[in-house]
Amino acid sequence: MNKVAVIEDDRPTSEQLAGWIRAARPELQVDQWFDRDSAEAALGREAYAMVVLDIELGRERHAGVALINAINKLHQGTPVLVVSAMPAAIYRGIMKALDAWDYLQKTSFDEAEFTETFLDILRAARARTPSPVPDTATALQLDPLWQRSPLWKGQRINLPLTAQRILATLHQRAPEVVSYEELFDVVKSGRTRDNVRKHVSTLREALREVDADFDAIENVPMRGFRWAGPR
Repeated sequence: MNKVAVIEDDRPTSEQLAGWIRAARPELQVDQWFDRDSAEAALGREAYAMVVLDIELGRERHAGVALINAINKLHQGTPVLVVSAMPAAIYRGIMKALDAWDYLQKTSFDEAEFTETFLDILRAARARTPSPVPDTATALQLDPLWQRSPLWKGQRINLPLTAQRILATLHQRAPEVVSYEELFDVVKSGRTRDNVRKHVSTLREALREVDADFDAIENVPMRGFRWAGPR
């Protein structure tokens, strides 16, 4: 895959980003898209090595969010770098929860920072090897390095980051029981048993959205939780 997509409605900004990419990696073909519809159509027919996109496109305030969701539905693992004027303090976490790989706030970075971020993501994506479609013995697939959305039996699970961390901890420690106190370190804030139970409930509901028969998280009364499913 030697194509990169730049999705940005402001043409001077689009030309600048595309120029920086070409300067850093002349072998890459850069496709530039300026609105959601043309970008979404291109994402459906092209295999991009990476997508650089803005959140706002024209009058669509959250067009970039829709495009990230469209990318995720393709299950190709295409890395996304968001470049937006939205405050990074607010939107970086939101974009990562949606599965974007990184976030740069406009006017707060220069060519060197953009190029470094772009190349780091590109190298990391190319270093990854595609995972085979899981069978019942490898039903759960986790990617703790980039905290990508996990897969259950080949289907993406829509989880907040805290629930992802709990899932990873239970899976890694199986078949041991993970105590409430140990899960407090994963939850980070709201360190109470009730809060842990709420996160586990969210986790179970998300898994049952893709598998109605899911029952691999076992509640151990007074102690904690245990992963009882395939590893």
